[in-house]
Amino acid sequence: MINKDPSTNIALPQLPKEIEGLGEIALNLWWSWNPKGKNLFRLLNPYLWKESGHNPIAMLKKMPKDELESVCAQERFMREYRYVYALFKRYMNDKSVYSQKESLPIAYFCAEYGLHHSVPIYSGGLGFLAGDILKESSDMGLPVVGIGFMYPQGYVRQIIGSDGWQNGTNEPIDRDVAPIERVLDKEGEHMVLEVPFIDPVVYVSVWKINVGRIELYLLDTDIEKNDPWDRQISFRLYTPDLNQRLRQQIVLGIGGYRVLEELGIEYSILHLNEGHPAFALFERVCYFMEKESLGLEEAVEVVGKTSIFTTHTPLAAATDIYDFDAIGKNFTDYWKRLGMDKERFMSFGINPDSPSEGFNMTILGLKMCHNKNAVSKKHAQVANKIWKTLLSSTNKPIDYVTNGVHLPTWLGDELFEALDKIFGEEWLQMQDMLEIWERIAELEDSYIWNTHYVNKVRMVNFIRERVRRKWSKEGIDPLVAMAEGVMLDPDVLTIGFARRMTEYKRPDLILHDIDRLKKIVNNYAQPIQIIFAGKAHPSDNPGKKRLQKIFKAAQDPGFCGRIAFVEDYGEDVAKYLVRGVDVWLNTPKIPMEACGTSGMKAAINASLHLSALDGWWPEAYNGKNGWLIGGEISDDAQDATSIYELIEKEIVPLYYNFGEGNFSKGWVDMMRESIKTMAPHFSAKRMMKDYLDKFYIPISDLKK
Repeated sequence: MINKDPSTNIALPQLPKEIEGLGEIALNLWWSWNPKGKNLFRLLNPYLWKESGHNPIAMLKKMPKDELESVCAQERFMREYRYVYALFKRYMNDKSVYSQKESLPIAYFCAEYGLHHSVPIYSGGLGFLAGDILKESSDMGLPVVGIGFMYPQGYVRQIIGSDGWQNGTNEPIDRDVAPIERVLDKEGEHMVLEVPFIDPVVYVSVWKINVGRIELYLLDTDIEKNDPWDRQISFRLYTPDLNQRLRQQIVLGIGGYRVLEELGIEYSILHLNEGHPAFALFERVCYFMEKESLGLEEAVEVVGKTSIFTTHTPLAAATDIYDFDAIGKNFTDYWKRLGMDKERFMSFGINPDSPSEGFNMTILGLKMCHNKNAVSKKHAQVANKIWKTLLSSTNKPIDYVTNGVHLPTWLGDELFEALDKIFGEEWLQMQDMLEIWERIAELEDSYIWNTHYVNKVRMVNFIRERVRRKWSKEGIDPLVAMAEGVMLDPDVLTIGFARRMTEYKRPDLILHDIDRLKKIVNNYAQPIQIIFAGKAHPSDNPGKKRLQKIFKAAQDPGFCGRIAFVEDYGEDVAKYLVRGVDVWLNTPKIPMEACGTSGMKAAINASLHLSALDGWWPEAYNGKNGWLIGGEISDDAQDATSIYELIEKEIVPLYYNFGEGNFSKGWVDMMRESIKTMAPHFSAKRMMKDYLDKFYIPISDLKK
């Protein structure tokens, strides 16, 4: 029997009364970053848990009714169920958190959110940062509300052809097995709102995801009420059609603001993650003019003081810029409503260094928000240099809040449980305190090595299983199977490179001298293997060519199957890689990397960082927790030589220096140092406390 709760439209099986709380937990992503939550569903049915891709809704739907009833008589399961459900309820009802101490309602707007692979509404690092911000805000009790897009047709699955060329297919969100709920209006119908100032009229339906204590609202234009062209506005992330992208950003910024207004959600801080939702700033100006009776200039000033703009780009050319005619076509009535003329409205998006280029969304955010930040100390230096002319008129530079990662999401389960034992189960409340991490010394060397080895075996098995499934479904060329990792060996020193495949990240740098690399890889006594993963943007042909070069190397028998490319990099693949590789390779062209959170995720799991001196790494490197590639200026030949020399002279000898315990004591010392120095400094809790101290609390104090 299937029960469709009209308030959610999620089809779930009729659960026995004794375990009704399973449905409640499944519909909240809290379980995804809590080992006990994950283990509860694994305990329910290990096989279906694996086959469902660790998706509790999909798993519960596949379980026979009699099996669901039979678990109610299993003492072990029921004991664990009651314990986990109690943890969940205590978490959801906790009153001893920030929200009770400070009045800081924060509306967080972002174009993408990386939360879990069952909700594919993300593309890359920007989305996973946003997802980690919501999760940590939930853990800290910050009163945040998120706004984003549904992208019903928009997740791109990567498919690599036998020639190594990246192809892709769009995969629609399966709402029946995703933790997404319909938002209902006062009549109990699915909420649908009109987005103003688009002709013809565009409507959005509203959905919700529960991220612990945080609610994330998603906009969707793919409804029958819209014309076919308008239905496609929210189809896919970062559409290459500029006209459609402009309309998408109008819907996100102005439509997202209207959703909060309709829901009666009041807030005093607007936080924009990049320029995509920046039109929300104009809606906020309208609010203060129409509801608070402020004049235009006074409203602009209030919006500036109470809004935050986070920029991620280290390159002016990477911003969204629209033709003035396109802006005029969509906003003529809007600027009249604001009491502006065309020139005044356009001035908010004009780059003083290039006034004729068009209306720039990053410029809009930088001009209208008094509070602005880069995402690392190095990035702040770069951003202030890029926007020097614009910032000179405000006399207020771009500050920085270095990104962090949500430890409960990205830490491996065994390491998480070990930290529970040596720190106490309340350690997450103190995770950003350096003092507690000194106790990492209490973890035995053998435990650190063996735990990492277990994760390495899991990673290799996961990669091989993906190839097996691909072969069983469609059959693949043996060279393709070899290229995708069937010959990987967990006993071999493993280097990982996984991120966006684009030129500035130089993903193929380690292939600069193929002959030298083959000698390193095929060292009989001390071999290495390299795992690559990552997607090129669908319209980025230079990035696809670099990916193809990597795939061809992986097919080369001369590498003996010790180079692999893992197809379709996403959140699930990332978790295996950051926990399983021995060395995390990062090769951006300086200063093109704003931060680089993937390296943080690996470092907290004791994968040692090998990186160019860019993004977050200048703040993290201490000489004992990883290695530096090259110098402060990028040069492909010199940097490649630096990589080879570090591998040959330091990394390989240290890794294979096995002692009495059949592991390298020196390597474990670096692993321990990596965890101890990275986890507190680069946790999402530290990041959110920085946002509190630098922005949220000072803004809130303005209203007192």
